[in-house]
Amino acid sequence: MAARRAVEHHGQLLFRNEDLDAQRCRPEFVSAMLEDLRWLGIEWSEGPDCGGACGPYTQSERREFYLRAWETLRGRGMIYPCICSRKDVGLAAGAPNEGDDEPVYSGTCRPVSVPAEAAVAAWADVQYAEPAGVNWRFRVPDGEEICFTDLHLGPQRFVAGRDFGDFIVWRRDDVPAYQLAVVVDDAAMGITEVVRGADLLKSTARQILLFRALGLAVPAYFHCDLVRDEAGVRLAKRHDALSIRKLRELGWTAERVRESV
Repeated sequence: MAARRAVEHHGQLLFRNEDLDAQRCRPEFVSAMLEDLRWLGIEWSEGPDCGGACGPYTQSERREFYLRAWETLRGRGMIYPCICSRKDVGLAAGAPNEGDDEPVYSGTCRPVSVPAEAAVAAWADVQYAEPAGVNWRFRVPDGEEICFTDLHLGPQRFVAGRDFGDFIVWRRDDVPAYQLAVVVDDAAMGITEVVRGADLLKSTARQILLFRALGLAVPAYFHCDLVRDEAGVRLAKRHDALSIRKLRELGWTAERVRESV
């Protein structure tokens, strides 16, 4: 299903279709998503179905924005090419994987030191003028604390290099990663407040580092509690959880769905 996100833009609700995962995002899923959310009573003033001043509102149509950010990070020596596969990272010694979060990268391809600007320019011109072909990882400042106050969950603290490692900003199949795309879009769309699930708390720490690296303003965050079943398990398709569409088919009203969460 296409990803979606509700954010505040100058006091208005903005809807963005995060569809960079082509295998999971199809046009019929997007249409169903829009219909279901409107059925729930959620209304937005800007989005892929109604337009607005900050479009396009579909990430697959915003490549040029992401490419400029990649070029900036590469030019500043803040990212580096990585040939490790997801399997390689998962099998590496000392690479824990808690829940849905990605393993901490062991640093196999990480340069020993941050290259000087001149070296970065020469290196990029010779071999890596375009991002495709390798994964590009953001070099986190090991040991640095990333602190922020969530508008719902209160003070949060993560340590770079311990709670998360160097993360991918551009994939080898030439698709920008979620972490980079949402940062670039939030800045370009003038987002002041992001509302999303609590499972993305650690991603917020990663994104704050990207905001800083790109010289962009960091928005405020409100991380909602996840919807869970009677046993406390997070509702998800992988657990055969009922979708909004299925609940509609079973006769649930929008009011009942809202009250249940």
